Amino acid sequence: MKVKTWLIWGGVFYILSTIFFPGLGLAEGKKIYTLNEAVKEALANNWQLKAKEEKISQATYVKNQARAEFLPKLSTSYGYARYGSLRTSEIQGNKYEIGSLNNYEWRGTITQPIFTGFALISSYRLAELGINQSDLEVELEKLDLALKVKKAYFNILTADMAVETAQKAFEALESHAEVARNFYKVGMIPINDLLQSEVEAGNAKHNLIKAQNDARLARASFNAVLSRPVSAEVDVVDIKVHESLAGDFQEYLEKALNNRPEIKIIETNLLQTDQKIIYTESQNYPEVAFRWDYIKEGDTPSVSGGSGLEGSNWEASVGLTWTFWEWGKTYYGVKQQESVKNELLKTKMELQENIELQIKDAVLNIQTAEANIPITAKAVEQGEENLRVSQERYKAQVTTSTEVLDSQRYLTSARVFHFNALFQYHLATANLQRAMGEY
Repeated sequence: MKVKTWLIWGGVFYILSTIFFPGLGLAEGKKIYTLNEAVKEALANNWQLKAKEEKISQATYVKNQARAEFLPKLSTSYGYARYGSLRTSEIQGNKYEIGSLNNYEWRGTITQPIFTGFALISSYRLAELGINQSDLEVELEKLDLALKVKKAYFNILTADMAVETAQKAFEALESHAEVARNFYKVGMIPINDLLQSEVEAGNAKHNLIKAQNDARLARASFNAVLSRPVSAEVDVVDIKVHESLAGDFQEYLEKALNNRPEIKIIETNLLQTDQKIIYTESQNYPEVAFRWDYIKEGDTPSVSGGSGLEGSNWEASVGLTWTFWEWGKTYYGVKQQESVKNELLKTKMELQENIELQIKDAVLNIQTAEANIPITAKAVEQGEENLRVSQERYKAQVTTSTEVLDSQRYLTSARVFHFNALFQYHLATANLQRAMGEY
């Protein structure tokens, strides 16, 4: 009866804890990802990408600042001046003191730029281009992040294959060591054969432990890219079947030149340089501005008039400012921006060549992996049969332990070559998509 009561209260406590303290409930089960799901979640949650997206907001604020420069500005000032003596005025031979020794002034000002030599327009267009550049930089970050996710995903698959290979090798070598122990007990083999078998089994155990730790580290790295808790349990869906990509080198290159954000960023930089040239050349023109002031004066802090001072007044003016000679400063500034533009054009040409090389490298790696996959798969089959035959021969005592151990090493190497070929294929495919500006 007491046990039943404890079970009831335990159930009540669990229900209440899951309602008010969700974190105290059962731990979330292992999450299994497909490749597309992993990429999608990383694009939604990755902190580095979220930080990069803040650049868009910053660029928008810069554009709003540039737009504000077109609008009138309001300002105010308040001042006090004391004269050493009163000003005098002579009327019909008589001198009169005017004004006050104490002078207070409050001034409210509206200033509206009329013409700035196209500087304001250039600043605004530069700010607009800054938003475009931030958008492209975010897109570039997404491409790099997607490739990073794919590499982390493939690393898990490769690590799991390594664990499976190490596990099979350990089981086979441990089984062989057990056979050797039985043979030694009945005096069929010398001690050296037994020790050799046990050493190889021990090494296989060590390799298995290392492979298991590598698989755990691969999952931790995958979680980090997706901004998940590093120790969270995770698994990924295997991608064993591969399909040849439809397309050729020229088609891939054309897509890359149209899609790559790096090229678009340089093109945006070229447009920015054109606007910077216009902005620099604006120094050759005069600046025209309208100004309106409302003024209150007085001989007391209340600025309510006084001796010779009006309580309030206003004035309007249009002013022109023109710095027409600065020893070639504007000329050299324009030349500097033209040089920057030439640099960008050369950088764009270099980038196009690098993109072409990246696509060529990815295509060749895909072709190499596609050729190696069936070859290595066949080698695994042959290695398994070779090991089976060696084990049977050893049990019949028509061969030595060395032959069995060598056969196991050959099989392990064949399995490693096979899953590396699969990994290289998937990695080359991911690199080709990145080179084309896709994910």
